[in-house]
Amino acid sequence: MARYIGAVCRLCRREGEKLFLKGERCVGQKCPLVKRDYGPGQHGAKQPRLSDYGLQLREKQKAKRIYGVLEKQFKRYFEIASKSKGVTGKILLQLLERRLDNVIYRCGFAVSRPQARQIVRHNFVYVNEKRTNIPSFLVDKEDIVEIRGKGEKLGIIKQNLQKSSERVIPSWLEAEGLKVKVLRLPEKEDLQFSIQEQLIVELYSK
Repeated sequence: MARYIGAVCRLCRREGEKLFLKGERCVGQKCPLVKRDYGPGQHGAKQPRLSDYGLQLREKQKAKRIYGVLEKQFKRYFEIASKSKGVTGKILLQLLERRLDNVIYRCGFAVSRPQARQIVRHNFVYVNEKRTNIPSFLVDKEDIVEIRGKGEKLGIIKQNLQKSSERVIPSWLEAEGLKVKVLRLPEKEDLQFSIQEQLIVELYSK
């Protein structure tokens, strides 16, 4: 299972916006993007004008980093979307948003997507009464996602719910306690971030 293990705050600085990869740290004054609102590295303060390719690449990189997927997996999502009936960009965003770790995060069970990924891997999550420990599992309409656990670890998830109480749960999900029902497939309007999917399609279509 491949995942990014480097410094995540530099990813937000590179994209120029908060991607909320470190939970509580991202909403406080300790966020590096608040202290240094320019790109990382020796030449990060310089902001060269991007070419069309540069804009497309940055949009793809932003989408990858938001959902915590690497290049090979992201490209596979695009291939699935391009072979499916419908608008490729819309289907690509649907696939990313339907990831199980994203559902856990969007419902407030985790303060960040990396933490949601960990919750899934540690066997706390059941989909339709079956234990599911694959973060990339794609939920579907009418699926029931439930958190189960005991003791201190379950207490951490409940604390996360309190910390995330102000977070708006997307309308395609219905949460009650530690259970979530998938009402429908997500739309672009349901995304937490603004992603120009057409730029990603143009990049991969070259």
